[in-house]
Amino acid sequence: MSSQDLNQNPDQRINMRYVTLVSMIAAFGGLLFGFDTAVVSGAIGFMEQYFDLNEVQVGWAVSSLIIGCIVGAAIAGVLGDRFGRKKVLIMAAILFIISSVGTAIPETFAQYIMARIIGGLGIGITSTLCPLYNAEISPAKMRGRLVSLNQLATVTGIFLVYFTNLGITSLGDDTWDVEMAWRYMFGTGVILGLVFLILLFFVPESPRWLIKKGRAAESLPILLKIHGEEQARQEVLEIKASFQQAKGTFRELFSPALRLALIVGVGLAIFQQVTGINAVMYYAPEIFKEAGAGTDASLIQTILVGLINFLFTILAIWLIDKVGRKALLLIGSASMAVCLAVIGFAFQSGEPSGMLILVFILLYVASFAVSFGPVVWVLISEIFPNHVRGKATAISSMALWAADYVVSQSFPPLLGSIGPSSTFWIFGAMSLIALIFTWRLVPETKGRSLEEMESMWAGGSDSVN
Repeated sequence: MSSQDLNQNPDQRINMRYVTLVSMIAAFGGLLFGFDTAVVSGAIGFMEQYFDLNEVQVGWAVSSLIIGCIVGAAIAGVLGDRFGRKKVLIMAAILFIISSVGTAIPETFAQYIMARIIGGLGIGITSTLCPLYNAEISPAKMRGRLVSLNQLATVTGIFLVYFTNLGITSLGDDTWDVEMAWRYMFGTGVILGLVFLILLFFVPESPRWLIKKGRAAESLPILLKIHGEEQARQEVLEIKASFQQAKGTFRELFSPALRLALIVGVGLAIFQQVTGINAVMYYAPEIFKEAGAGTDASLIQTILVGLINFLFTILAIWLIDKVGRKALLLIGSASMAVCLAVIGFAFQSGEPSGMLILVFILLYVASFAVSFGPVVWVLISEIFPNHVRGKATAISSMALWAADYVVSQSFPPLLGSIGPSSTFWIFGAMSLIALIFTWRLVPETKGRSLEEMESMWAGGSDSVN
């Protein structure tokens, strides 16, 4: 079969089916990410009674996962570069399974915390390597939406866990809930972890990692399935050339040629969190109660937030390779700033309108879900050159998780000290700074191959903008 035949539409569809299926399996790690970060919201009330936790321990029960995530993200790049993306993702799946068992059967709070941190290690690794893997295996014209599958899987996990938690609590009375319901909530993760582990054995290793390790012959059949013969062979040559230019050390990341790329990656990761999304997602029921909603109404409104997050993430996947990464970030950050300002003024009024606050929180979540939610993960997995991508993506992911920890820990004290209006204005100011940062520093990467990123940064800020 000639290369011309391979470029005909039917063959292109077959190739896209293959790469989409592989990307969906890798993105399943995002489902674990979403599940593990959200499952504690339904379990924490019962655990508080079972272990007789104080306020500090309740906070630690939630945030201990993030500590593991920071460490997992920090080591993911080095491990992925040394042992391969696929093997390290298999290890992460095993860590997740161990954590799910451990959090379902603890007899002491310390045992729970240890299991939770182990799960965080796995989630930190998957949050770094799953989008990176999808970026390395995707054709340039489809890379945005295929990497965004990871964020779609994440919000799907968050959304579905609300219903699984609700279903589990309906199985028994209040006493059973305190004794057993939270154990089943965490234990459900074993099923997801096993599915992910099994599926990983059916995906190939990253072709770019194989070439980096001098195994180009093994990478060619993978690229042939994606691109067709002529383009696959050309891509092997381009990838080889990119690895011959440098060794990929941490020192190179801070060199003048790559310093701007690192600033962009770390900056976007931090802005994704300090604009307030996880404060809203973690504490939505309390925010709605502050606005005057009852307990039942606040829980229903929280599910509505999850639905909007899910639907607008789907919209982002459709738009990201059409509109572009930078345009979505600019539109999203501007809209987020306006929404957060209005929410702040609504709380400032003394008698906040619950409906007004609900509407603008939903608009804020929609703005985030179509921009900073998926786009940041896409950019930090694609903007770095091949020889430093693993390490650079890990540094960016570690910064993201660290920012998440700071926001999740500081939000309740901020609400109590300066009030909700000033707290949301701070998030709004961060969104405005994110808008300026994006406008000045973030490049448009739509349609560019991963190898083209190197020449983009080598040209300096003029070529970036």
